[in-house]
Amino acid sequence: MSVRGNASTALVEEIVRSFGEVRLRVLGTSMAPSVLPGDVVSVRFAKLDEISVGEIVLFSRRGRFFIHRVVSMCAASVMPCLITRGDRLGHDDPPVNLSEFLGRIVSIERGNRKVGITESGSIRLMARLLQSSDRATYLYVRLNASWRSLFLPRVKCQA
Repeated sequence: MSVRGNASTALVEEIVRSFGEVRLRVLGTSMAPSVLPGDVVSVRFAKLDEISVGEIVLFSRRGRFFIHRVVSMCAASVMPCLITRGDRLGHDDPPVNLSEFLGRIVSIERGNRKVGITESGSIRLMARLLQSSDRATYLYVRLNASWRSLFLPRVKCQA
């Protein structure tokens, strides 16, 4: 799951490191079904050694943000690092080092409600199904968006 930017990437990095928290709207489908395009995630600064396997983290690489799940820690390395992977992807990312790491995802908002961050058996099963087909992922994301627009109440602005 990525969020694109250039000057905005540097700004978000500075906000997280200086103020400790930032909210971002995500793009991409690499974390489906856990995190979907359009979801808003809250990222809180954390130290690399405070992160556990299974958590979803934000890191920056080559001017882009990535939101992926931690699958292991680099224990044999001199420099601490994380191994991450998108839930829908079949391969691990290159190791995330201290300079790339920004923080952990502490909440996910979909529409007007918060959704769970934990990885359940049903999430893992759906992610495995979505791994096999980009078309299935596209349909899942479209159906989810349609379901929200039909059945979730709209919030009206009040003056």
